[in-house]
Amino acid sequence: MRENHAEWLASHTEEIIDPKREIIDPHHHLWPMRHGSRYELPEFFADFESGHNVTKTVFIECGAGYQRNSPEPMAPVAETTYVEAMAQEVAQTPARPQIAAIVAHANLTLPIETLDTVLDAHAAASPRFRGIRHAGAWDEERDILQFAGQPIQHLYLDPDFQRGVAHLGTRGLTYDTWHFHPQNREFLSLARAVPDTTLILDHFGTPMGVGRFTGKRDARFSEWQDEMSALAECPNVIAKLGGLAMPTNGFGWDTRDGPPPSSDEIVEAHEKYYAHMIAEFGPDRCMFESNFPVDKYSVSYPVLWNALKKLAAPYDAAAQEAMFVGTAARVYTI
Repeated sequence: MRENHAEWLASHTEEIIDPKREIIDPHHHLWPMRHGSRYELPEFFADFESGHNVTKTVFIECGAGYQRNSPEPMAPVAETTYVEAMAQEVAQTPARPQIAAIVAHANLTLPIETLDTVLDAHAAASPRFRGIRHAGAWDEERDILQFAGQPIQHLYLDPDFQRGVAHLGTRGLTYDTWHFHPQNREFLSLARAVPDTTLILDHFGTPMGVGRFTGKRDARFSEWQDEMSALAECPNVIAKLGGLAMPTNGFGWDTRDGPPPSSDEIVEAHEKYYAHMIAEFGPDRCMFESNFPVDKYSVSYPVLWNALKKLAAPYDAAAQEAMFVGTAARVYTI
């Protein structure tokens, strides 16, 4: 983050829209130190209690809390233990936003017997354990990306990986993912291969706007629309709507000299993405997310949720309830 980032975000404030509306934020991270900043309970509360009525949240794995020299493949269980301790601390004050679910990490290419050992350990570490994210994000220019993903190409097409994702479904667990837009077709192949596992597509498939895609995001919008429409035909895919303020998407708010974006500016830049996803997936398969603190590189928490409320305004009460609360509550059983 830039120097004096907190002051930069604070340079634009807005009155909270519809402050009583309940929100489940289904995508955030916690970490002791990363990219020069900490995001644990003090930072979490500063954002999540900044005016909007966030009642529950879902933690998504990010490689935090691992123990030094932890043996693979059990190392990710330490992250679940790390987050569960914070969730228990929060639970002592029920009026505060509750960390209601944990999506952990496991290597889904493991033999099933070994994978089950890891999944059982996650379940033992936290009753909030709901699923796995073994993100497929890979790109040929990953070395220039701030959040580069992982080093394995074509992970979604790996038969061992597909077997692991399918196994999550047999255990009633979800699969969250994150990837870059050139991988959308491979993710479609995965979705078709594992029809009995609920897949949650994070961040719109990350329509990139940096590197070789600088200045080209809008030019390929119709292609992205076709990719999302094809994914919407898979009933096991749920759309998590957020993450467009990540630096990789190339809107440039994280580095510009002026103030951070207003909610109106976010709506103007992002509305066509949200409108297409909601039209194709339907509100009952869409959930709004913050992706904090990653999207905090570009926008403050209260301004982001103001933008999401403005984006939701054209839809009826039932649709808004689904996208702010119902879909997340159903998918993550919270």
